[in-house]
Formats: sequence, structure tokens, C-alpha cells
Amino acid sequence: MLNLMSAIERIEDEIVEEFELFDDWADKYQYIIELGQKLGPLADKYKDDNHRIKGCQSSVWLHAYQKEGRVHFEADSDSTFVKGEIALLIRVLSERSPKEIIDTDLRFLDKIGLRQHIAITRANGLASMIKQMKLYAVGLQSTHAN
Repeated sequence: MLNLMSAIERIEDEIVEEFELFDDWADKYQYIIELGQKLGPLADKYKDDNHRIKGCQSSVWLHAYQKEGRVHFEADSDSTFVKGEIALLIRVLSERSPKEIIDTDLRFLDKIGLRQHIAITRANGLASMIKQMKLYAVGLQSTHAN
């Protein structure tokens, strides 16, 4: 039987391999910050309460739209680390179908040790970001259902 990895699984494996290059969490933490610095800008019109993720200690704004059946995410944060976290999530979830986003369990987060190495408030914020991305996917799936 062929093992057909999904696009999400392939990207998750790439991320796990990247994080295996670092020996300690200080280096991984810095890498996450660098990923956030590379995240494209979010238009100011989306930096409002409607796009702000509830449950995050830092301010995080997330915008989602659908194009050709795929969900695209754009985000920003006032925290460099949180911006890196959302950059990782966007890398995995953006340009996927709503169903793929809803169904994924984001196993890479535990494989790289992210949940285990962040404070509980950051872990709650990460969970809120994931929840909001999945909620956008649900909304886009239902508004564009045939």
C-alpha cells in the first residue's frame, strides 16, 4: 500500500527537520522569532477587534480569505515570538482546503516541543490561534459549499 502523505504532513515534516538542526531551545526560540520577521505584512484595515484573536495575551490579528477553493491566511502580532508561531501555522495551513485545515491535528507542534517549552499563557494563545484558523475554515467551507 502506498503511503500518500498530505501536503500538510510534508510541510510538518520539513518543519520538524528544520528544528532538529538546533541543539537547544534558545536556538529554536530565536528561529521562531526569525520566522515571524519574515512574515509578510498585514494590511492595517485588518488590525481591528474583528480580526484580533481572543485568548492571546499578545495582540494577534488574523485575516482569512478563500481563493480557488483554498483558504489563505495573513496575520500579524505585536510580539515577535507570537508572530513566529503564527508564521509556522500559516506555513502549514495556508493555501489548503477548508476540510484539510479542519481535519489536521498539527502534530508538528508536539514533535518540535513547542507546547512543552512555552509558558501556559503562550500555550493558551497558541491554542486560540489554531482554534480561530479552524473556525475561519469552517466558515469558509459553509459559505462556499455546493
